[in-house]
Amino acid sequence: MALQTSAETPIPVGEVSRLIGGWIDRLGAVWVEGQITQLSRRPGAGVVFMTLRDPSHDISVSVTCYRQVFDKVADVISEGARVVVHAKPEWYAPRGQLSLRAAEIKPVGVGELLARLEMLKKALAAEGLFAAERKRPLPFLPQLIGLVCGRASAAERDVLENARHRWPAVRFEVRNVAVQGVHAVPQVIEAVRELDARPDVDVIIVARGGGSVEDLLPFSDEQLVRTVGEARTPVVSAIGHEPDSPLLDLVADLRASTPTDAAKKVVPDVGEELVRIQHLRERALRSVTGFLDREERGLAGALNRPCIREPHRMVEAREEQVTALLERGRRTLGHLLDRADSELSHTLARVVALSPKATLERGYAVLQRSDGSAVRSPEEVCADEELRARVAEGDFTVRRVDGDAGDSGAVTPRT
Repeated sequence: MALQTSAETPIPVGEVSRLIGGWIDRLGAVWVEGQITQLSRRPGAGVVFMTLRDPSHDISVSVTCYRQVFDKVADVISEGARVVVHAKPEWYAPRGQLSLRAAEIKPVGVGELLARLEMLKKALAAEGLFAAERKRPLPFLPQLIGLVCGRASAAERDVLENARHRWPAVRFEVRNVAVQGVHAVPQVIEAVRELDARPDVDVIIVARGGGSVEDLLPFSDEQLVRTVGEARTPVVSAIGHEPDSPLLDLVADLRASTPTDAAKKVVPDVGEELVRIQHLRERALRSVTGFLDREERGLAGALNRPCIREPHRMVEAREEQVTALLERGRRTLGHLLDRADSELSHTLARVVALSPKATLERGYAVLQRSDGSAVRSPEEVCADEELRARVAEGDFTVRRVDGDAGDSGAVTPRT
């Protein structure tokens, strides 16, 4: 329960310390996992002092245990080892200090570490943190490379020497960090975040030489893996040797088997690139030369064609054809005209022979009434009716005159 205090009614420091101790005593014994960072065994002392640290966070707590408890595992643990401790929290009131009183210490074995890493690997894979579509391509020629490695380490030397041998103008921004132990995880995370925040850094290499499973354990830390997964800059993992596979290899955009391999994959070889450029230039020259040769051959073939070499021949040949066709057309048209003239003459002769004028010229006449209609029967003409008689040389007026009873009538001309 919260204490009722005020500036007028404060409680003494001793009382606060006593109350804190009471609350901690009620916590009971707990199992705690961590990494031993400090170990003190004074000769003849019955108590062993240790500091237990959380590798993923900058948090430590003091641990004490009786010597006979520690002697059971003294041969298998040392500073840097991961252990599981069954301890009861204790509050030292005079100094206001929290510590753990260990009743049992168990080292974390390699098999157990691998099992925990496998569980973490499956959990992160289920989140899609290792998915191939998250991988970003590396730049062809990075201008500035961020390097996270141990100070004066073989990994740093391998990356720098091989990269500068391949491309002498390459530049590096190096961050020296602890690559094993309790300080490795926070320092590597800080270095990666710092380099990722710089816009001029094109790619980040995290490098470390080989080591045991415990030595490489910081590079399988969940917080470090998530930090690399969130980075905007492509990250290359070059941890250990070929058989080593920390979780950082899975989340990185590119995995290199060794630091030397990382330098080869990140930086192109200037000699190889010059050879490739030379090959491309030769290939381009061959392509252009071949194209020009083909076009020249095609042009020469076109110029050697008779129609191009002697174009007047084609005109002369066509002139003869045109002349022959013209004469043929004239002959054909003459024949058609002659035939048409003959047919027209025959038709004209038939028309003339059948025309009324020809009949009149043979002595016949045509009688017409005053309305112009021709008389075809005597019954059509009345007595004393005047008619027009048309003959070959003209016409004249006639009148019907009735004769004897037996006669049908006669036509008398009138002048």
